[in-house]
Amino acid sequence: MDNRPVGFFDSGFGGLTALSAFREILPEEDILFFGDSGRAPYGAKSAEELRTCAANILHFFQNAGVKAVFAACGTCSLLAGDLIADCGVLSCNVVTPSVEWLAAQEGKLPLGIIATAASIRSGGFERALRAAGVTREIISVPCPDFVTLIEAGVSVSDMRVYEAVERYLTPVRDAGTSTLLLGCTHYGIIEPAIRDFLGGDVTILSASSCGANALAKALREAGLTGGSGKETFFTSGNAAEFRRTGSLILGRDLGPVRAIPDWEDAP
Repeated sequence: MDNRPVGFFDSGFGGLTALSAFREILPEEDILFFGDSGRAPYGAKSAEELRTCAANILHFFQNAGVKAVFAACGTCSLLAGDLIADCGVLSCNVVTPSVEWLAAQEGKLPLGIIATAASIRSGGFERALRAAGVTREIISVPCPDFVTLIEAGVSVSDMRVYEAVERYLTPVRDAGTSTLLLGCTHYGIIEPAIRDFLGGDVTILSASSCGANALAKALREAGLTGGSGKETFFTSGNAAEFRRTGSLILGRDLGPVRAIPDWEDAP
């Protein structure tokens, strides 16, 4: 048994969807969650900026003594994957397991991927799928307004969400896509609106669920499971806002959230 915490990080609230999925599998694990809301959105940042954010967060987790790191951010998983893999403890991300699942799908209809502008611009999803032997058409669409709306706490039923979904996902629907990957963990928060627009014939895959399952499997195989189910939340943004919006997303009170503007030197 290993009672050290697992470190989760994301640019903001999206990683809470991965935390929720992970909790269903290993509810006893202790978790340190860092939401970098003060520097969100990540999708508009350069690769250099993203790598700096990731390096600082990894330093934060090293100081905290975590037993594993989970990159609950597709953008960082793609653009700082080497830093995450070399962080000194077990590490997982949301991209690798998602790509493996997509690559295993049978059929000839196009596969769809929606993610941040930085993720799509990197071409990482498509390169990984081609390397896995996928030959069918891939429709990759950046959806920058999704994260902005979610981080602002806009309800999934808000007309602005549906307008953004229609604007970005019309090419996905018109292409006859059979399977859609939500390549940013934020997007699971507005999945009901996405499902309504695409219809029931399209299979929707959440990067959060794929990543959470991969993390749980890795912890079990490494003999690192154990804990009391404690959760500790940190943000580089406004603590009260993070607690309020995060609680709505999870459907339960997050409890105290610590704001750390200079979080690379904490705790």
